[in-house]
Amino acid sequence: MEKQTIVSGIRASGSLHVGNYLGALKQFVELQNQGHHCYFFIADLHGLTTPFEPKKLSKDTLDVAATYLAAGIDPKKSVFFLQNHILEHATLAWIFNCLLPLSELERMTQYKDKAKQHKENINAGLLTYPALMAADILMYKPTAVPVGEDQVQHVELARVVARKFNHKFGKTFPEPHTFLRKPLRIMSLSDPAKKMSKTGDEALLLDDEPKEISRKLKKAVTASESGKASAGVENLFLLLEHFGKQEQIAYFRDAQRNNSLKFSELKETLAKEVAGYFAEFRAQKKALLEQPEYLAEILGEGARKARTVAQSTLQEIKHRIGLL
Repeated sequence: MEKQTIVSGIRASGSLHVGNYLGALKQFVELQNQGHHCYFFIADLHGLTTPFEPKKLSKDTLDVAATYLAAGIDPKKSVFFLQNHILEHATLAWIFNCLLPLSELERMTQYKDKAKQHKENINAGLLTYPALMAADILMYKPTAVPVGEDQVQHVELARVVARKFNHKFGKTFPEPHTFLRKPLRIMSLSDPAKKMSKTGDEALLLDDEPKEISRKLKKAVTASESGKASAGVENLFLLLEHFGKQEQIAYFRDAQRNNSLKFSELKETLAKEVAGYFAEFRAQKKALLEQPEYLAEILGEGARKARTVAQSTLQEIKHRIGLL
């Protein structure tokens, strides 16, 4: 298999849930372990575009760092760092801002959506967010960017930026292709009609202790007059397929076909399997959070590796556009 250079970032927005893990983080670990050249970063600068509290931003950043490491991101195999530690990202974003027409930024779907959500905080960063994202991506000249469907438009814009820059100043950037993650929709436990998010009892967080996992699953929707019954049950089966054993899946599928399925038994089994799957993760994450200096050391070493590449790329760009 041909080795690719891969870049992906995540915003620091609190504890991740099983949907985040299965849809992204687990696949990042797989890509890393397959020997690809991976750059994974926490997009803390992007977090400034929507309302935030400084202390919570710091706490969430450390939390996400510990989550990635405990889940299997290996700083010896991947370059793992904080976005704000590489000032070259912001410099390149400014250069791209001066290359992109305003209309390209105004048409971005996420800008429109977030502008509606945060009408009191439609800041310039919200508009130029995609230019920074293009800088995040192109800085490391990747061949692939793993994203969900909601981020495809941003990768396409990065391709547009690469094309514009190459045409105007000479071949500099490859046009990275979108590496769509395996489509996976883990639905809310309390409302199976919508995708799982981090609010209330609708999500199984990676940090949840066994009792909390059991409590949430006991309340999971399996029957409703609004037609959500099958969606809720199938969501539980989807989780069992990822975290359970083959014989358990076969047993409960047979019971479902025979109309003898006991939801309480399914939920209890699933709770035990999910809790067991993340037992080592919980222990490792707790240990990491108790060693903030060690976390800082890992992120610092990742920044040093990323900065070497970023400085080289930016120097090349400055030369091409005439900056002394």
